[in-house]
Amino acid sequence: MFLGGNTLSRNLELLDTFPKILRDNAKIFADKAAIREKEFGIWQTLSWREFYDNALNLAGGFKKNGIKRGDKVAIIGDNRPKLYMTIAASQILGAIPVPCYQDSAADEILYILDHAEAKLAVVENQEQVDKVLEVMDRLPKLKLIIYDDPRGLENYQDDCIINIESIQKK
Repeated sequence: MFLGGNTLSRNLELLDTFPKILRDNAKIFADKAAIREKEFGIWQTLSWREFYDNALNLAGGFKKNGIKRGDKVAIIGDNRPKLYMTIAASQILGAIPVPCYQDSAADEILYILDHAEAKLAVVENQEQVDKVLEVMDRLPKLKLIIYDDPRGLENYQDDCIINIESIQKK
């Protein structure tokens, strides 16, 4: 098929990873809706540019917390924008996202995180934080738990637990 010379093959080489495609979409579709989530009955929309910028900021936060190429980042929670942003941020750094079912029991989480040698766990809420804390003493590589939803976590004093918003700041 002729598509104007080598344009197609050149574009496929340039867009050979998910982060590159995301970056390209942020340029081309900048203000168009990339992802939406209903919160309190109202749709919240992130544009491609916002999603990419947030993923870059999150990747920077991961890097500041010691995550580098080849490290594993466990992700536990519902299919929500922050989950996908975490996958993107991991891949931007060259880290490997390891999604887990949010309804997995603590021992199932232990098995997955141990075998993956996860250094970081990004979780949705208190339920997931509690599951990871329950088995963390048996996860020698896991150093940090980052949570999205702060409800119920106000009195947690462990230094290894931080809010995703605090590392995502520019």
